[in-house]
Amino acid sequence: MSDLIVHGGKPLTGTITPSGNKNSVLPIFCATLLTDEAVTLRNVPDITDLNKLVAFFQSQGSEISWNRDTAEMRVCHAGFKSTLENDELPQDMRSTVLLYPALLNRLRQIAIQANTKGCSLGVREIDPHLEILSVLGAIVNEGDPLVIALPHGFKGARHWCDYMSVTVTENFAMAAALAEGESTLINAASEPHVQDLCAALVAMGAKIEGLGTSMLKITGVEKLHGADITINSDYHEIVTFLALGAITGGEVRVNKALPHHFDLIARAFKKLGVIIEHEGDTVIVRRGQKLVIETPFTTNLLPKIEAAPWPYFSVDLLPLMIALSVRCEGTIHFWNKVYENGFSWIPELAKFGAHALVSDPHRLVVFGNRPLRPAVVDSPYIIRAAVALYMVAAAIPGQSVVRHAEIIKRAHPRFVENLRTLGAEVEWK
Repeated sequence: MSDLIVHGGKPLTGTITPSGNKNSVLPIFCATLLTDEAVTLRNVPDITDLNKLVAFFQSQGSEISWNRDTAEMRVCHAGFKSTLENDELPQDMRSTVLLYPALLNRLRQIAIQANTKGCSLGVREIDPHLEILSVLGAIVNEGDPLVIALPHGFKGARHWCDYMSVTVTENFAMAAALAEGESTLINAASEPHVQDLCAALVAMGAKIEGLGTSMLKITGVEKLHGADITINSDYHEIVTFLALGAITGGEVRVNKALPHHFDLIARAFKKLGVIIEHEGDTVIVRRGQKLVIETPFTTNLLPKIEAAPWPYFSVDLLPLMIALSVRCEGTIHFWNKVYENGFSWIPELAKFGAHALVSDPHRLVVFGNRPLRPAVVDSPYIIRAAVALYMVAAAIPGQSVVRHAEIIKRAHPRFVENLRTLGAEVEWK
């Protein structure tokens, strides 16, 4: 079942409780391999990449009990084997890179195949990961497969990243947590999920300063211990359902939101005429909002939403704003400062009747409020682009089909079930 059959045109209304953050749980789950003591994880989302990692750890002798009904997991790696089965890491997912520090710490050597992948947004290079591992004491031997060795354990070091990479920052934090001496990472990523990983490492006994900033200072400890860790709500999922409420003219409330993440997100919504409200940890989009693009004071420039590494507006959320702008009165400019292939799905959006001009690989102009019609569209291998295509389909009366949309399951374990609680007519086929 990979296609979404959508009967659109109904306002989506109701209350959603989001799942745990996919981008937090994956590095935190990998970080549990840094200790032999038991770690309890709560609010664990049932996503495909995590299931692959669970299967890998269990094949290596780890004990994992996962109650999917309560979203709780207990992990113990005391029985983890000293060699890898067939020298193989999990394939076909980008999060495999997050295993490198813990595996090197345990096995002292790993071999890397060249076919791990994430999605179709653009080239995901491995060089920055090899660079920071080398800086912290690893030896990289080029070849096929590429072999990384850590004969003497991680050593503290200072490193200045070329750019703010989430997974590079996470790998640095995991390696430096057990390194001998002090380590400093400059130009570190500071996304909420990076903060979540660092907080989890601290709960396991790591010494990290600078959480949420672009400079991390880490003093290595001899060993990490067990902990009880709750995965924070997924702000991507929260924004998804708010955007769905707005584009369909409904009223959606999302529980367990983290208001301190929403300042810039709320401003982006406001540029599209949507006001976001908070009641404690519940965030709300009210029904029937006028979708009119805000006119800037500098009237000779188009209004703009630009996305880049946090604390900029999240690049992963940009497709949701693009979809919403299709229903708005006015014209707006989007700027994706990260991925060179972030607008590859726009021709599919045009099948609905949307008017959008891709200026270059990083910039897009949407001419909103054009007549829309149901369509059959093909989803790219990009999670939020697949969601964005569903959003537009949900706002159009009649039946549309979003084909090959199964990538949504990588981030939204209960996507269709949640939509139905809001009154959507949608099914997998």
